[in-house]
Amino acid sequence: MGAGKVTAKVKIKNKLGLHIRPSRYMSSLVKSWDAEVTVRNQDREAAGDSQLDLLMLVASEGTELEIIATGPQAAEAVDALVRLIEDKFGEDD
Repeated sequence: MGAGKVTAKVKIKNKLGLHIRPSRYMSSLVKSWDAEVTVRNQDREAAGDSQLDLLMLVASEGTELEIIATGPQAAEAVDALVRLIEDKFGEDD
């Protein structure tokens, strides 16, 4: 796959939002792909591979995040992150 830009929007569904554990899952997942990932919450932007940056997005339940990726595995990275978020980071609520 080429190095094009891939984007997706996804809403946080788990009750506790993007807290410590989900941000760790996201950053670890990003590091497993050959892609540069940025996550946006309105005017806030985070490096997808930085747990601290992701926490600083202050994304609570219902927040819509925009995921932007470039690189050879951009599509795979975005798809994996969307699935993780839609699955509520594995939380039962």
